[in-house]
Amino acid sequence: EDEQIVTDIMRRRFFPALLTHKAWEGFHFAGHEIRITEATDCYGAVVWPSALVLCYFLETNSKQYNLVDKNVIEIGAGTGLVSIVASLLGALVTATDLPELLGNLQHNVLQNTKQKCKHQPCVKELSWGIDLEKNFPRSSCHFDYIMAADVVYHHPFLDELLLTFDHLCQKDTVILWAMKFRLDKENQFVGRFQTLFDLEVISNFPSLNITLYKAMRKGRMK
Repeated sequence: EDEQIVTDIMRRRFFPALLTHKAWEGFHFAGHEIRITEATDCYGAVVWPSALVLCYFLETNSKQYNLVDKNVIEIGAGTGLVSIVASLLGALVTATDLPELLGNLQHNVLQNTKQKCKHQPCVKELSWGIDLEKNFPRSSCHFDYIMAADVVYHHPFLDELLLTFDHLCQKDTVILWAMKFRLDKENQFVGRFQTLFDLEVISNFPSLNITLYKAMRKGRMK
């Protein structure tokens, strides 16, 4: 089953028939052809398999996780694929990442959603753990879903990442988080995450070493 679904997920990806001056990959999700411009000089500017897993889940579980008119924030949006798919599925999306990634993120989001979505997504800077209340005040920023794909990798900002999840997640917010397991230090983040949130495995792909989680604040999981 794992291999069959992974094969289906990877079939959603396609590449240009001819080389172009800009590197891009194509994807088929939510009834649309999505073209993602990439860069190879930083982690956040390429599409990682965890993003494909999350997009596939959103598309194939759109009845159970109906995103129409829901407020969604993606942290570590990178190239924007997850945010684009959520937008195409009807969500009101805020795609966030570090300032140096926003130009490419904005380009991808606009190119793939303009005049295609019920709500035009917005792109916003979010440096984990910094000025959270100033930029995302709890009183006015309520998100139905927080989405994250491959945000835990070899970086020194795990404390800030947990702080960001904590700030953005209110009592009825659902977190959908796809994680690729790599190193022990990063893997230990799951245990730290569970000090604040109840965690449920909703999909597991051993061949990719990726797990898809659903999480809510402790005591709120139904």
